[in-house]
Amino acid sequence: MPQVSAAGTGIDAGAAPWLCDPYSQALSSGRGPLFLRRSDGWMLPLEVERWCGGTDAADESVLERSEGDTLDVGCGPGRMVATLTARGRRALGVDTNPVAVSRAVEGGARAVCSSVFDPLPGEGGWCTALLLDGNIGIGGAPGDLLARVREIVLPGGLLIVEAAAQDVHERVTVQVTDGCGDPGAPFPWARVGLPALRRCAGSSGWTWTEAWHVHGRRFAALRAPR
Repeated sequence: MPQVSAAGTGIDAGAAPWLCDPYSQALSSGRGPLFLRRSDGWMLPLEVERWCGGTDAADESVLERSEGDTLDVGCGPGRMVATLTARGRRALGVDTNPVAVSRAVEGGARAVCSSVFDPLPGEGGWCTALLLDGNIGIGGAPGDLLARVREIVLPGGLLIVEAAAQDVHERVTVQVTDGCGDPGAPFPWARVGLPALRRCAGSSGWTWTEAWHVHGRRFAALRAPR
């Protein structure tokens, strides 16, 4: 995998979350350590090696349930999109980090460098959207994110969300760090367990259809109104 840096893209790495050097360097190398660090010093390990690898049994449980054209929000290095594409499915990844998007494309995925809150290709026509690997935390406001994804999928569309392993519902300010060098800029993030996700889904107009877990990872399938 060629080494790609945020600096090489012409983007100011300090201008937005997930564009800091520790994150881009971890994606480029395909390995950590990497953490989300809270202001009180608590750190959440990020599974860079898993993100940069192939799909595992938990991922496959998601792919088996996905329907039709699929949009992966916060796709990272694109393992889910690449797998769907290799199986003849139409899929697109969206990520704000250009290193992630570059790696996804090199791995056979179709991906764009964009925020989920920006206009997206095929908006309103996706059969399935994915929010995996903690991406329900994007923006620190799960209700707003779920409302936005309702605009992206078609009426009656499917959303598969990966929840936190713990029964938690918190909005925090975090920084991406490798535990050694300077961390990235602070930004809001959320952690949501299944009970809190169910409440957020209901208040955002989604219908809860199923929850399951594989190898310690927890998921829920939500259905948009028709």
